[in-house]
Amino acid sequence: MKTPVILLTGGSGRLGTELRQLMPDIIAPPPEAPDITCPETIRAAIERYEPNVLIHAAAYTNVAGAEQEKEVCWRVNVEGTRNLVSAICGKNIFFIHISTDYVFAGTKGMYREEDVPGPVRNYYALSKLVAEEIARFASEHLVIRTSFRPRQWPYTVAFSDVYTSQDYVDVIAPDIALAILHYRDIPYRTLHIAGERKSVYELARRRKSDVKPGSKRDAKVELPDDISLDTGRWQKLKQEWSKKSS
Repeated sequence: MKTPVILLTGGSGRLGTELRQLMPDIIAPPPEAPDITCPETIRAAIERYEPNVLIHAAAYTNVAGAEQEKEVCWRVNVEGTRNLVSAICGKNIFFIHISTDYVFAGTKGMYREEDVPGPVRNYYALSKLVAEEIARFASEHLVIRTSFRPRQWPYTVAFSDVYTSQDYVDVIAPDIALAILHYRDIPYRTLHIAGERKSVYELARRRKSDVKPGSKRDAKVELPDDISLDTGRWQKLKQEWSKKSS
């Protein structure tokens, strides 16, 4: 079988950088080519590279900043996704959209793929939820909900009252790369790829032992209580693939 041509948006971002290292053959043009907010550059990239798979990892991800930069956040996350989906309409291109756990309210935790999203807690979450729904207009698509931090914890404080399934990007990226390689073997349209449930403070302490516990009450934006994801579907898929390869 011919190796698929994979085109990646957001190749210079946190996840994109990891994916390029894990998947050397992936095509990751600079942000301006294509600029996802400019339909003409997207069409030009599609014509140039003729991809079989388009991975959409580019996004505005500053949760607190989105409250002040709503227009920029919307243009990148919503209009950018719409431009990509419009560009591949009628073409045989599989669309993989990188989404977030923030599409859920974060009141109960351990959310499953079939749980109803919302109500969202902040503007960033709203933009990503709308982007998800746009992504589903692609005839062939997979929405991957995930959550990750940079390789090193960047702050002096971490919230002890926010629970999550996120992990460090170098832990999460190999699983996302595996899902991309097996995209034709995934019988779902939505997939949660993340770690186990823990507090943000517990996660921070794994790589920054002197981090101090803090509270989400001090955050500049409304945050969820428990945004953890149920990854049972993903764990089962990995087990099945492992058995087939052994």
